[in-house]
Amino acid sequence: MHKTLIVTNDFPPRPGGIQAFLHNMALRLDPEQLVVYASTWKRGHEGAEATAAFDAEQPFKVVRDRTTMLLPTPRVTRRAVSLLQEHGCTSVWFGAAAPLGLMGSALRKAGATRLVATTHGHEAGWAQLPGSRQLLRRIGESTDTITYLGEYTRSRIAAALTPEAAARMVQLPPGVDEKTFHPGSGGAEVRARLGLSERPVVVCVSRLVPRKGQDTLIEAMPLILAKVPDAVLLIVGGGPYEKDLRKLAAETGVAESVHFTGAVPWSELPAHYGAGDVFAMPCRTRRGGLDVEGLGIVYLEASATGLPVVAGDSGGAPDAVLDGETGWVVRGGSAEDSAERVTALLLDPELRARMGARGRAWVEEKWRWDLLAERLRELL
Repeated sequence: MHKTLIVTNDFPPRPGGIQAFLHNMALRLDPEQLVVYASTWKRGHEGAEATAAFDAEQPFKVVRDRTTMLLPTPRVTRRAVSLLQEHGCTSVWFGAAAPLGLMGSALRKAGATRLVATTHGHEAGWAQLPGSRQLLRRIGESTDTITYLGEYTRSRIAAALTPEAAARMVQLPPGVDEKTFHPGSGGAEVRARLGLSERPVVVCVSRLVPRKGQDTLIEAMPLILAKVPDAVLLIVGGGPYEKDLRKLAAETGVAESVHFTGAVPWSELPAHYGAGDVFAMPCRTRRGGLDVEGLGIVYLEASATGLPVVAGDSGGAPDAVLDGETGWVVRGGSAEDSAERVTALLLDPELRARMGARGRAWVEEKWRWDLLAERLRELL
């Protein structure tokens, strides 16, 4: 691997899926061959302390910009060029192609010989708008490879690129740590602590925002309870939608069958997956296609834990499910479809076991971090 400069806004301790993706990849690269140029998480003493403590623990060098949001301005571009040359880097990995990939030409002129730009869900939205579509085209022309999560995001982003740039695209999704997410992750202890040991549990692990579909699950609960009266919906995570979801549960008359955990430390997430019998997140596309699921790593983490999954059809979410094998894909936003599939799984232990086992095997075959990190090393 060439010595590489990672340029990103998405890096811990800032929380989020993209941040975890980049950090997990970085930890699997040669630390002597890596420099990270990242934005500051948040201003203030507490944020600075958390960031400094995190950076000090990393095996590679992390350089923080003073701003909380890196943009391809002349100042930021000069800093990136300076770091490239100071540390003798010849490869660059843009943690998110848009908009940071617009610095590609300047870094190429400064000596970079390999430029890789990774896309997530938001670039698929960029590809639909004329102005940002042109910027994506520029990024495609100035980099060697644009990576994509799955077929949904590839097809939409490729339409904004030149045919040559589209042909250079390579799949690079996030991975799953199969040693952390596994069937013996501690779910029984979580169930006991929450008083759910004897109840069938439908679990949803995600940030609480409208796209994820927790409201659809709450609306599905009366239909589920009609056939599985002691079922409970375990909603794991925090977010701005929590107040609305609690209100919906009360209005729907299922508040006693919906349990909110609030935000859960990352170290406890595997056990919370394991507390479920079925994983469900019927995500849906919003805002005319601009608010869309890029992939849905939670489905794969659930599969690694041995759970069957019920996924929505938003964006790239179906790429994380083998429909009919590891679970099912339903119409996002359809309480009836969600209830039908969840109920079928709750009532059929053999089906749950078969789909859960297939999901675990699929993660081990295709989605392990070590396999995906090797692909990134080759690109760099």
